[in-house]
Amino acid sequence: VRGLCGTYNGNQQDEFTTPAGDVETSVTAFADAYRVSPDCAALAPNPLDPCDAFAERREDAEAACAVLLSPAFQ
Repeated sequence: VRGLCGTYNGNQQDEFTTPAGDVETSVTAFADAYRVSPDCAALAPNPLDPCDAFAERREDAEAACAVLLSPAFQ
């Protein structure tokens, strides 16, 4: 099993394995390897920090994370 969600083999060193079998070291290069159309724009070398880009949604995001970090998901 391989893909955008990892390799599921217990080895964190190969989580960014591309469809071509290469292991990328950057999130941007890894994500770009999964673009299905050249019409899709490539990611910037340093993706925006979502908290900076969407500051008005920070409170909503923190509330959603609190649910995921709650005892129900431990």
